[in-house]
Amino acid sequence: MKPALQLRQSQQLALTPQLQQAIRLLQLSTLEINQEVAHLLDENPMLEREDDDSEQPYAHGDAPSSSPAESADASAESDRQPQEDDRPGDEWGESSFSSSGASDDEEEEPHGEVAADAPSLREHLIWQLNMSQLGGGDKKIVGLLIDALDENGYLSQPLQEIAELLPEQLEITLDDLETALAQLQNLGVPGVGARGLSECLVLQLKALAENTPGRDLALRIAAQHLGLLAAHDFTKLKRTLHCDDGALRAAHALIVQLNPKPGAEFGQRAADYVVPDVIVERHQGNWRVRLNAEAMPRLRINRIYAGILQQRGEKNAQQLASQLQEARWFIKNLQQRFDTILRVSQAVVDRQRHFLEHGEIAMRPLVLREIAEQLDLHESTISRVTTQKFMLTPRGIFELKYFFGSGVSTEAGGTCSATAIRELIKQLVGKEDTHHPLSDSRMSEILAQQGILVARRTVAKYREALHILPANLRKSL
Repeated sequence: MKPALQLRQSQQLALTPQLQQAIRLLQLSTLEINQEVAHLLDENPMLEREDDDSEQPYAHGDAPSSSPAESADASAESDRQPQEDDRPGDEWGESSFSSSGASDDEEEEPHGEVAADAPSLREHLIWQLNMSQLGGGDKKIVGLLIDALDENGYLSQPLQEIAELLPEQLEITLDDLETALAQLQNLGVPGVGARGLSECLVLQLKALAENTPGRDLALRIAAQHLGLLAAHDFTKLKRTLHCDDGALRAAHALIVQLNPKPGAEFGQRAADYVVPDVIVERHQGNWRVRLNAEAMPRLRINRIYAGILQQRGEKNAQQLASQLQEARWFIKNLQQRFDTILRVSQAVVDRQRHFLEHGEIAMRPLVLREIAEQLDLHESTISRVTTQKFMLTPRGIFELKYFFGSGVSTEAGGTCSATAIRELIKQLVGKEDTHHPLSDSRMSEILAQQGILVARRTVAKYREALHILPANLRKSL
């Protein structure tokens, strides 16, 4: 064959910087969006926060119904070439993106009181040590052991090993360390300084009043028979300890209220707040979704710098023009990001309205493809929108991905969502006779009687996902 030149015409997707930015913004969480906004505000003088509360999120007409990210995903399966719009439809100084929430200059209402940082376990023990009547030498040895504790308050390193690591000139013996450990274990935090779970529980039980019902039997169990208690082998426990149901029940109740990690409660910080992207409300019998103003950055073009650029007299006009284009793109893509989140959220709510009215048991099976087909978007776009985006509903705050899940066939020919089955399992366990808890096979049979065909292995998988123990470990006296 002779080499030849051929002219062929084809179309392909071109990922322009604007499209790349739109795709990236779509998959960012609210926290990451705020970080992105803060970074761009520092880098680009053309962009500023909106201070006028009277302007609405889409001050210059409705936002486009599909974002560049959506176009990019959709075009991957079509032959349509996207067109990049580089010219604004409004004046440079007026393009904006804002919400009806409070501006940065205004004081935001706190979601709750912010408590002072709690002291760490080490800080608390050092304070207790300084308040004690121990001598200076004893305090130093106890302080050495405090530094050896883990975050749960356990002394995982053997005393013999600690003694071998100490310099000989300190003249600290193993007996000194054992005395210091006993002093540490009496610093006012029962269980701290234990070398294992058994000793931790014993220390806490010893701190109780001697006339506490069940204390003596609980001490014997914690010291010698924790394995039998963990296995719920109550028959063998009664036979070994020569006790009746009432005595064992009292001892068991005492042990389960103890703290297996006494040091973990120190220095805990308050949980981070989740700022929902959308809020679901019921209006005239219909469920409606609206964007959360607190999650929407308030941005606009800086009129002063835009005016300088219009005068064309500045030597930095080319750089300002580039920054203006970047600011316009960012504002537009931010608008489209929130519009896409709103559209997807409303479609999800329309499909899962029974969940809002009746709870998890009414959740229906839903996959990304259904929402993608309804909104004429690509599945990857739906995946980006539903990741790390949160919805505030009357039933709580949920990630959008929570509303998606596979289904299980029913005898009627329909499907039941995995979320609904998990809720049914939770209800079955909650109503069971704790003396004769339901096995996975029995729960599978009960669900089959209700028309839901679920194998025993599937029940076990859902039960484990709910952190529900097996039947033998749920058995009580």
